[in-house]
Amino acid sequence: MKKREHKKNEHKKSTSFSKKGNFKPKFKKKDQTKKSNAPKTDGTMRLNKYLAHAGIASRREADELIKVGAVTVNGDVVTEMGYKVKPGDKVQFNGDTIKPEKKVYVLLNKPKNFITTTEDEKGRKTVMELVEKSAPVRIYPVGRLDRNTTGVLLFTNDGDLAKKLTHPKHKVEKIYHVKLDKNLKPSDMEKIKDGLKLEDGLIQVDDISFIKGAPHNEVGVKIHSGRNRIVRRIFEHLGYDVIKLDRVLFAGLTKKDLKRGHWRHLTKKEVDFLKML
Repeated sequence: MKKREHKKNEHKKSTSFSKKGNFKPKFKKKDQTKKSNAPKTDGTMRLNKYLAHAGIASRREADELIKVGAVTVNGDVVTEMGYKVKPGDKVQFNGDTIKPEKKVYVLLNKPKNFITTTEDEKGRKTVMELVEKSAPVRIYPVGRLDRNTTGVLLFTNDGDLAKKLTHPKHKVEKIYHVKLDKNLKPSDMEKIKDGLKLEDGLIQVDDISFIKGAPHNEVGVKIHSGRNRIVRRIFEHLGYDVIKLDRVLFAGLTKKDLKRGHWRHLTKKEVDFLKML
């Protein structure tokens, strides 16, 4: 992790956290002056991309499936990297015929007491039950929220985008509304701003401040780390218990006008924004 420089000014441009959680991220506009010089397609598609579009795996994971001979085209095992599928080809994975699915993007305002997994061996309620009628294809959660954490959770069958949004190098921004068991001391807030050394290494938030109009046991935290239970562990390290944790923003997406336990499809504008991250 890079060292923070210009310590005196690094928190000058802080995020304004409000009690209502009304965040209005700005979507970047594509440069309309650039014209595409891409050649016209002949209808073929690289096999790894074909698998990704079918929701089987991300392109990188698909390369591994191809390498071990788990994929056949027209009955023949294909292990060639860069192999192109032609219109009419029969592609199979583990004996099942597959074809590219239409990409679906669903945003859920997750309630408490739901596990972020596709299935649970203990029979507990999962987030999949909340979005089961949202799409005609199988979708998966992007990242995870703890059972008792609420808020923004994205689902999709777009393997490439899911991989991108969860990979640390892309530093996807998340904002949490945190409610503690007691008021946060200003000295502890400074410690969090400066960075804390946890059991799995140094952690630094992007910003932290008190929630406007709320008691000082409520804070807003902006962070890009996706480490397990990271927000809870930051405060536990300093002797606080997190009694409520709500993710109000993920990758520019908010839960505004979305009731707890409800879902909606992303707009084209939102999908385009995610792909530009």
